[in-house]
Amino acid sequence: MVRKKKVFNFKCFLCFPKCISLVYMTTEVFVVLQAKFFTPAQISEFKECFSLYDKKLKGKIDSKDLITVMRCLGSSPTPGEIERHLQVHKIGKKGEVDFSTFLIMMHRQMQQEDPKNEILEAFRMTDKQKRGYIQASELRAKLTTLGEKLTNREVDELFREANIRSNGNIKYAEFTQMVTLPPVDY
Repeated sequence: MVRKKKVFNFKCFLCFPKCISLVYMTTEVFVVLQAKFFTPAQISEFKECFSLYDKKLKGKIDSKDLITVMRCLGSSPTPGEIERHLQVHKIGKKGEVDFSTFLIMMHRQMQQEDPKNEILEAFRMTDKQKRGYIQASELRAKLTTLGEKLTNREVDELFREANIRSNGNIKYAEFTQMVTLPPVDY
């Protein structure tokens, strides 16, 4: 009996939006797909953090460490979201997550967390008259008293960068665009 050699390492996962719901693909194709969603620098950063939690040096992390790794990389998953990520990939609470599966989970998590829309929604909720702007004094009060409180000096710097006068109005769509731009890399 002649044994056939398996040429490709197939991975099965739920596909990204606008694709078929279930796709079987090779690891090589998966890497090409990930290049569409993450920059090489992001993948490198993810791999570095992932490796810190790969205690057995098998290219996998314990599923209980998934929330920590994602949060270390700037994402903010809830325990419920982590549970759903694990369920989608049929990984138990005591299971392990390999790096390619982690990238899929990270991509989905990042899609869910859209800071621009979250900021705009927060502005819209405070804009009862639906004017599309907020007074600088009102924004200053919110930034210095709510959530991660900024100092007056930090708010002054933010206003200076956004060319906002302290007594003016701020069009919050433009302001949100400005504060969610990636930092300049010199």
